[in-house]
Amino acid sequence: MIELKGLSKTYQVSGNTIKALLPVDITFPKGEFISIVGHSGSGKSTLLSLVGGIALPDTGSVLLDGKNLRDYADAALSRLRNKKFGFVYQFASLIPTLTATENVLLPSVFGGNKTAGDARRLLQLVGLADKTERYPAELSGGEQQRVAIARAFIHDPEIVLADEPTGDLDEETEAEIMSFFQKINKERNVLMLLVT
Repeated sequence: MIELKGLSKTYQVSGNTIKALLPVDITFPKGEFISIVGHSGSGKSTLLSLVGGIALPDTGSVLLDGKNLRDYADAALSRLRNKKFGFVYQFASLIPTLTATENVLLPSVFGGNKTAGDARRLLQLVGLADKTERYPAELSGGEQQRVAIARAFIHDPEIVLADEPTGDLDEETEAEIMSFFQKINKERNVLMLLVT
């Protein structure tokens, strides 16, 4: 479970204070599938960054199972993110010199016991069974995004934070990926926070 208490964030841009996220209090129970919607610049991506411990709030706290993320040292917070969170960003952010399989396995470099077979199974689930050994330059933008989606699930995370994960996908593939997200959510009781 994730609890946000008085969470807010501002940024300084050219001497101006930008209020990216006004104070918010909310609880995200384990196993929920939550879509976060809003216009551009409304703080959706900032919210995901704060929930995932990527950014620190100006005020308030993010509690994961009752423990404040601010209480973790940097190395411990990195281990926590790698173990408990899966991240899908607006852009695939793949390593160009790694194959699709190797990109999916990348989080395992920092801890874990997943194999290339595990990565290939995830790639099959996102419709890329025939492209596991291709490099990012050999994949379309939508295929690259599906590799990034598979990567988010390599460690069987408890929480997945997805920032517009289907923006580069055609309608049919988008429906398949949303179905995949819902299936994982139900089967594994994963908390899904999805920005759309």
